[in-house]
Amino acid sequence: MPNRQLLDVAYGRAHAEKIIKNGELVNVLTGEIYPADVAIADGCVAAVGDVSAQLGPDTEIIDAEGRYLTPGLIDGHLHIECSKLSVTMLADMVSRYGTTSVISGLDQVLVAAGIDGVKEFLAEAEKSSMHVWWGAPAKAPYTIPESNVGFPFKAEDHKIAQDMPECVGLWETVQEMVEDGDEDVLAAMDLAEKNRLHAFGCAPLVDARRVAGYAASGVVLCHESYSPEEELEKMRNGIDIIIRESTAAPMLRDNIKLVTEMGAPSDRVGFCTDDITSTDVLTRGHLDYVVRLAIECGVTPMQAIQMGSINTARMYKLDHMIGAIAPGRFADILFVDDLNDFRPAKVMTAGRFVAENGKSLKAPVAPERTPVVADTFKLKEIDPARIKVTAEGSKALVQAIVLSKDVAFRRPGAQIELDIVDGVVQPDVEKDAIMVAVAERYGKTDNLPVAFINGFGIKKGAIATSNSPDDNNVVVAGTNAEDMALAINEVAKLGGGQVAVADGKVIGSLPLPVAGIVADIPAEEMSKAERELDRIARDELGSDLPSPFGQLLFLSITAIPEWAITDLGLIDCVKFVVADPVIESK
Repeated sequence: MPNRQLLDVAYGRAHAEKIIKNGELVNVLTGEIYPADVAIADGCVAAVGDVSAQLGPDTEIIDAEGRYLTPGLIDGHLHIECSKLSVTMLADMVSRYGTTSVISGLDQVLVAAGIDGVKEFLAEAEKSSMHVWWGAPAKAPYTIPESNVGFPFKAEDHKIAQDMPECVGLWETVQEMVEDGDEDVLAAMDLAEKNRLHAFGCAPLVDARRVAGYAASGVVLCHESYSPEEELEKMRNGIDIIIRESTAAPMLRDNIKLVTEMGAPSDRVGFCTDDITSTDVLTRGHLDYVVRLAIECGVTPMQAIQMGSINTARMYKLDHMIGAIAPGRFADILFVDDLNDFRPAKVMTAGRFVAENGKSLKAPVAPERTPVVADTFKLKEIDPARIKVTAEGSKALVQAIVLSKDVAFRRPGAQIELDIVDGVVQPDVEKDAIMVAVAERYGKTDNLPVAFINGFGIKKGAIATSNSPDDNNVVVAGTNAEDMALAINEVAKLGGGQVAVADGKVIGSLPLPVAGIVADIPAEEMSKAERELDRIARDELGSDLPSPFGQLLFLSITAIPEWAITDLGLIDCVKFVVADPVIESK
């Protein structure tokens, strides 16, 4: 229903609440830059250009002081909960850097607290400093084979989800689920077509044959590409591209070659950050950093701003509300001194200033939490005797997960020979082969599979996390069963969190009590805790990774080739089957 007050102001029949004067408008709709004033009413842009008809005696005048006025930036694919910050706290952090809208699956709170948990987070977003649009997961969890969660999300649930006003389509429509004919996913896609909603893809390392089938299914965009060649193949088949520059997968420098070297049209490219940490954002920025990096890599400032705003808005069919400074859109406006060095001096969301010079103008206040998200742990105390891999003989050849030192979104495997003592396969810190396990935390089973992992470099103790997409069970890696069990039990006592243990003592912890995955603490406090836990894992436990907890967090994602671990066991992410960690013993 049209906003009557906004229409009256737009037609000059009523006065604007605010007018921005003396600004250079960056018009992402036409690619022009020119002087223009902006009239604002009810949090939206009412008119642009000559707005003298909208000026009244009570209109607030905002002097842009010659700065460029650009649309607020839009993150095209962000797992909010991976930041470990609640919606309120994440909004406070990223809006400082010009991010005024995000599209998120809220998939972690979904599997931990159900649709009611999603609704609680969306209601929270309404009072925050950014807009949140929901891509309802095509199916959750995304794990193949499907792991155990508190609230599986199936086709039947889409009848509720797709009617929610914040829902813009299907999130993480995993390529294998489409190709293999997962009935829940296909039924959700059928319903989305009836509701005129699109499916958004997740198809890493996909080949030409599979791209054809993927595009034919109705998937319209994909954020999960590992090379510009892969991006171009998808684009040629009608799939738009969202380039990711995340904490765990910094891929823009290579993937922007799709535009700068291959000549692909930039208007079919958007940006996302996917997974972020407070430490990285506070150090370098958020989407403003992605815009700067794209410019550094050779696109024009206008192209980079369009990729960070209107292009993404169009992909999600949100361009009538966000993505440009034009009548009818939210007054999400950035005041920028230099387009080549894109750093918002002021940030306006829905007509109100929320940040200036990288600082929030108002301290964030989290809502009161309900039992829906405050009581999600049903994990019984773990006995250390359960954490073991058994085999006969004296030597075992095991299949280990291998951590990539540069990109967390690649996990090859390695075969390592380990000793067997009294029927138990022994970890070996000299070979960097330690144990990894997952404890199902929702009380559905007593699953606690154990396997081996190479690449943490940990010499003693254990680290654990319950923020662990895609199912958010408790993942733990360690050198011995006693410390691993203690780490799991401590996470459960906290109601969720991250923990470091050594020699039978908890030496570091970060509570994540909201759905067991996020915390209501400011970004600065979260960053301090992140850095301290990683320091402990490095300096006191011996890891040689820049972010041991950052790597631990992603170990249950089966969409990442080639190996993962869930509460079902070690997962072969090529064949998508549960694998025995012991290949052979002798």
